Amino acid sequence: MGDDLVVKSKIKEAVKDLNVASDVPEALNKKLLQILKEGVERAKANGRRTLQARDI
Repeated sequence: MGDDLVVKSKIKEAVKDLNVASDVPEALNKKLLQILKEGVERAKANGRRTLQARDI
């Protein structure tokens, strides 16, 4: 996948007491891309060209 935004090693650092299944990074990446897409739509709907935290 060319749109990887999630790093598995960082997930493992955040979830120290559990193993991380190989499909977790892909699932998180899909969720993150959806959140960003929705944020972009909100920013555009408000006439802005800058994605801001409030759009998320």
